Amino acid sequence: MLKSFDIYNQNNILKIIVAINLLLVGTGSLMYTDRLINKLESREEKYIQLYASGIAYLVDPNHTNSGDITFVTDQILKANHTIPAIYVDPSGAIAFNKNIDLPPNITSEEMEKFLRDKIVEMRKKHTPLTVEMGDGQRGLVYYTNSKLLRQLTYFPYALLAILMALGVLAYLAFSSSRRAEQNRVWVGLAKETAHQLGTPMSSLMAWVEYMRSDPGQFDESITDEIEKDVRRLETITARFSSIGSIPTLKDENIKDVVEQFTSYLARRISTKVKMSLTSQLPAGQTVKINKLLFEWVIENICKNAVDAMKGVGELRLNILALPNHEIAIDISDTGKGIPKTSMQKVFTPGFSTKKRGWGLGLALAKRIVEEYHNGRLFVKSSEVGKGTTFRIILRADKEQKAVVEPQPSAKEA
Repeated sequence: MLKSFDIYNQNNILKIIVAINLLLVGTGSLMYTDRLINKLESREEKYIQLYASGIAYLVDPNHTNSGDITFVTDQILKANHTIPAIYVDPSGAIAFNKNIDLPPNITSEEMEKFLRDKIVEMRKKHTPLTVEMGDGQRGLVYYTNSKLLRQLTYFPYALLAILMALGVLAYLAFSSSRRAEQNRVWVGLAKETAHQLGTPMSSLMAWVEYMRSDPGQFDESITDEIEKDVRRLETITARFSSIGSIPTLKDENIKDVVEQFTSYLARRISTKVKMSLTSQLPAGQTVKINKLLFEWVIENICKNAVDAMKGVGELRLNILALPNHEIAIDISDTGKGIPKTSMQKVFTPGFSTKKRGWGLGLALAKRIVEEYHNGRLFVKSSEVGKGTTFRIILRADKEQKAVVEPQPSAKEA
């Protein structure tokens, strides 16, 4: 349900949340990147030290500074502490492995199988390096990317995913904010309209009382009709006043509510439109509704139907029970129908096929049904040139049986 709130304060809160998230993502990215850079610097420093040792060995003819060739095994082999590697000797046996996370407490047979499986995986990633042993014999070094390289590989994608998620979140937040701001405009317009109608209605009621005070001068039937229309204006004012507030829902006999209102409406639309009402509900079936607002829904749909028929045709209302304690009200016309391309747009504020239409009637009706009554309003069916059926679904009183044998009662207006 719609609640009153200050959309501008909410806008500020949303902006602050988005700004904080952007700051966190930016800070986290910088810290993570700095950590990777430090690791790479440390690795390069070790490699350059090894490079310097190799130069010292080559330029010193007596090898006094480097000792002997054992520095190769002592430093070069130990220098690799990040890249997973497995060395297979010329006989095909696994001689040793480096930086492989072995499962704990495994037997030698299990370790052999584990390493063989790793070799298969490594071969898919990189072509193994050949180690020439002389006499045509050669060993193979299998390897895969280090954890650091994998992090560098996936980091841009992870960052992109985070930014996209943040962008979607920001879009949804600001879209919600924009809709809420539109709601605020609607509420303000509705309440201002109700306020502006108050003064002329008071004046009209005074004139009605004046006409009743002298029945000989004024036709009483005309006075009665004027009074009905003034009462109608009061109802409309009450409806506008209800927009933006949580309405009070009461148990109402849904058939009686629809019947009374369509009876009133039938006398105020084209005489060339034939209205009919049928009901398949049990006697006294009640539904929790706000009568003033729900009548507004029926009025908006029926008036749209009359416009679609250009004042000539049939307007049929059928109330029926559905499973799961639901009530359906189908409103069908014989008008021009709705094209498939416009089926999803009819409830969009501002969409109208009429030259002088504001495109607010059906949007308001859907809002009243779905936000205030927790029901559903949709186009059940439509065919161009043949007509349209709108369906309203509401929750019925659970204490009554909603699905019964049809008990039709028809009313021609």
